[in-house]
Amino acid sequence: MITSDREPKKAPASSQEASSAQRVSAPEAMRSATQQLTELLGRAPESVSALKPTEQGWEAEVEVVELERIPDTSSVMASYQVVLDPAGKLMAYERARRYTRAQVDREGR
Repeated sequence: MITSDREPKKAPASSQEASSAQRVSAPEAMRSATQQLTELLGRAPESVSALKPTEQGWEAEVEVVELERIPDTSSVMASYQVVLDPAGKLMAYERARRYTRAQVDREGR
């Protein structure tokens, strides 16, 4: 029997495992959410109104102009809930609500 004082070599982790293990920063998550949602919807988001880290990655709320009108205050907006994995890859999205740009949220809503 041949013995060795060397430690056995570990198999290299796949690139998918390595990338999903690392969490992107908040600014990178925001950019990722807007870029990927743009690809899916064909419209560029106006803003990211919320972003929070979760155990599964990131959750963002992204505001998009769905129907442009004149004046701008009557344009129809949509708020999308976006779920990203820790590496910033889009896992799911859902339109949460639609509203006019001039609409103000009321408390208790």
